[in-house]
Amino acid sequence: MTHKIPKLYSAELQGINTELVEIEADLNVGLHSFNIVGLADKAVSEAKERVNSALKNSGIKPPAKENRKITVNLAPADVKKTGSHFDLPIALSYLLSSEQIKEFNPEKKMFVGELSLDGSLRRINGALNIALGAERRGFKELFLPEENAEEAAMVKKLKVIPAKNLTDVIYHLEGTRKIKPQKQTDIENEVSVSRYILTEIKGQAAAKRALAIAAAGCHNILFYGPPGTGKTMLAEALISLLPPPSYEEIIEMTEIWSAAGLLSDKKHFISSRQLRSPHHTSSLMSIAGGGQDPKPGEISLAHRGVLFLDELPEFKKDVLETLRQPLESGEVTISRVRKILSLPAKFMFVAAKNPCPCGYFGDPDKECVCSANEIMRYNKKISGPLLDRIDIQINVPRIKIEELKQKGNATEESEIREEVRKARLIQEKRFKENKLMIFTNSEMSSSDVDNLIKLDDSADMFLKNIMDKNMVSGRGYYRTLKVAQTIADLENSPVVTTDHLAEAFQYRTREE
Repeated sequence: MTHKIPKLYSAELQGINTELVEIEADLNVGLHSFNIVGLADKAVSEAKERVNSALKNSGIKPPAKENRKITVNLAPADVKKTGSHFDLPIALSYLLSSEQIKEFNPEKKMFVGELSLDGSLRRINGALNIALGAERRGFKELFLPEENAEEAAMVKKLKVIPAKNLTDVIYHLEGTRKIKPQKQTDIENEVSVSRYILTEIKGQAAAKRALAIAAAGCHNILFYGPPGTGKTMLAEALISLLPPPSYEEIIEMTEIWSAAGLLSDKKHFISSRQLRSPHHTSSLMSIAGGGQDPKPGEISLAHRGVLFLDELPEFKKDVLETLRQPLESGEVTISRVRKILSLPAKFMFVAAKNPCPCGYFGDPDKECVCSANEIMRYNKKISGPLLDRIDIQINVPRIKIEELKQKGNATEESEIREEVRKARLIQEKRFKENKLMIFTNSEMSSSDVDNLIKLDDSADMFLKNIMDKNMVSGRGYYRTLKVAQTIADLENSPVVTTDHLAEAFQYRTREE
């Protein structure tokens, strides 16, 4: 007669997605041994000691006191298991096999949690990712540490059971003392706050106009000009112009931050758009993500927010070229021997650069000291294909002393934010009417552009003239149309006119 081995369910985090893991324990006659099999890493293998101590200090007979051979299997065996969140299901699986707790129905229940030596449960990474994976697979209950409950309870169709320790879980499963399920987490979105506001930036009307267009359509933008003209301030002020994220965007952002282990103890979800500004010495892995156990990098942490690269030519060439794929597809692909992972990376790319190493090439007031060769080498660090993916390239010139002395417009930022909000609502309505699951003009595919953007007759002729003279690439053609549509949305125009196209086109040509 075949002996039935109880099977519990947990999950393995892979990037931001999860893979279902089945945990089963078997006790056999023989000298004492406790083995965990199933391609477990060091943290999982060390679960033996944590489970032993947690059970002993909870008043339960631990595996160390068993004069039997104990085998815990984590299936599927070809998927690497990482982290300490398998402690709780391993302990429960052992208790079921050794008949130290009443039998319960493990179907539709998932267990995750790291055990302390006293039996209490410690916070884990990726709770929201695991909860979403459990919901998609039809699980009804998720048992996890109390500290992760608010994060996991963002998922609507899943009962989240928050536990302080192993004993609480046992009592709940036996029906002795039930744990009250975590209530649904209320999510309130917030406008991102920048350390700079537009009022502090004197003059630069053209750059601010470009900033508003970029914010309205989520377009990539490059500021170039001499040092000290406000390029960095403009770039960082952008985040506060963006509308607060939707519920779906909050879930997407929180998934990434949770998988990376970057959620704070006080706030368990990301409710505002994020500005990520890595230093130019950052490595390829820190920007793109990856590692032995792949984690999201800066471009994924900036998802639905802003990635700002200051002093763009100072970044390593391989880092800059890595941006080409996510800027086009909205995701970054990490290839490993065993698996290929895709991480979301739909961000606004904002960059700032000087025109030359000294910063004063083309400046009317200060002479450039760089040679022609140095200037060429400096600008060649940014490849043509990368520049072609930047929709708006705007010069930020030196500010005159008269402009610096003028008082700023106190309502400027709120006015631009309102314009951006209205333009985004127009886009949202357009995409909903056409049943598209996108949020902004920059996300439109080439077929979406062909179907949705309406040009008047003069604009159509203007566009043909541009293409006949080979002034833009095929990619540039579609990106110019998207920017023109955003300008039309800001002006609440039902069609794209020649003026809209001309303004969009001028942002793709640079003179340095």
